[in-house]
Amino acid sequence: MQLNDEVEVIVEKLVNEGKALARYNNETIFINDACPLDQLKIRISKVTKHYLEAEIINIIKPSQYRVKPFCSMYKVCGSCNWQYIEYNEQLNQKRNIVKETIKNIAGIEIDPKNTIPSPKVREYRYKVQYPVSERKSGRIISGYYKNNSHEIVNIKYCPIHNPLINEIMEYIKENACNYKISGYNEKNNTGMLRHVIFKQSSYNNEILIILVINSEKQNINIINFSKVLYDKYKEIIGVCVNYNNKKTNVILGSKTEKIIGQDYYTEELSGIKYKISANSFFQTNPQCGKVIFDTVKCLISAKFTKPTILDAYSGVSSFGIWLNDVAEKITCIEEVKSSVKDAQENIILNNCKNIEIINGDAEKEFSKLVEKSEKFDISIIDPPRKGTNEKTLDNLIKLTDSVIIYVSCNISTLARDMKYLINKGWNVTYVQPVDMFPNTYHVETIVLFENNCK
Repeated sequence: MQLNDEVEVIVEKLVNEGKALARYNNETIFINDACPLDQLKIRISKVTKHYLEAEIINIIKPSQYRVKPFCSMYKVCGSCNWQYIEYNEQLNQKRNIVKETIKNIAGIEIDPKNTIPSPKVREYRYKVQYPVSERKSGRIISGYYKNNSHEIVNIKYCPIHNPLINEIMEYIKENACNYKISGYNEKNNTGMLRHVIFKQSSYNNEILIILVINSEKQNINIINFSKVLYDKYKEIIGVCVNYNNKKTNVILGSKTEKIIGQDYYTEELSGIKYKISANSFFQTNPQCGKVIFDTVKCLISAKFTKPTILDAYSGVSSFGIWLNDVAEKITCIEEVKSSVKDAQENIILNNCKNIEIINGDAEKEFSKLVEKSEKFDISIIDPPRKGTNEKTLDNLIKLTDSVIIYVSCNISTLARDMKYLINKGWNVTYVQPVDMFPNTYHVETIVLFENNCK
């Protein structure tokens, strides 16, 4: 097939990274904004040696799974790009993506469990990072980027956030100029306000705001505006400023300061409390985070009575505290100092007596534990999107007696690491997709490995 050729196809399925797949004369075609079983007329927009890409000219016959998107900004915003797909079908497609990615990368046939749905499919995001810019008119805008661009789509109302976050962000956009605060210009690295980050508690609506500014030091206008926000909204329990004057895509700089109120908020799930400070990570969708915590707890309780547990990339000790009542001892490893500080306070807050926190990089700390001949019944790892590396996995194997539980937000790097563990003699006995981010192609996955040699 040639560029700009027009053909009719029926969509087979969705694939990793969210595109739809169809075939024509045995050629593979990837299509944006298509739904499984759509009958489409398409135009070829890209030709490569192994696949084609195409745009939809028109939908000849819509799929039974195609629905009306609930957000008016759907076509221009690059965020919730599966809104047009019925929710149960989203769950089915995510399960299939997990299955096929594991087969393609890890080389094994696995039958994942049905994807666990998110308790909420709208208003589920309790952490929001809004880039900020400014029109030529001086009007401040914020929102999400268009697909494959750095152009901000100005968003007034986002249905996946708590309405209060939308309200506060609109107030910031409308009033920042009154305090001589300009929006950031990415091309020229000029303007003051780069990002506004909201961290909200799902149980009491407390909000911590972090204003990311293009500066190395305090700015009196930002300080005054922070105090205005704090006084206006009773839900805002603190405003912090992060300093980032580098011309980079990285959102946060290395320094964060409290301006007014607290520099943390508190989340509570099933009676367990977590203190989360400005630079610490916690689940964006806390209620779905609880689903993951409970799933891991059930897996452990079904196989062990009071095991010893290694918990790596442990954050504010989310898993550690959740599991403390079913474990004899838990050793948590976390690199970010603010998260370690929060974890230590969370241990006291929840009266946990059997959790030890180690501040350090997982690879280095694993090596130290191996040198001490430490052993654990179970190891839990929840690494960032890039996954982990072979040295870390080798030491993880040495440290773990029976079971490894791998929690991942990136099925591709999970499948890569899965292949390595399988080749080292570990068996995959359980794969559970979880829908942390409804209406997007992202999927969390929990994998249980058991030691073949034991």
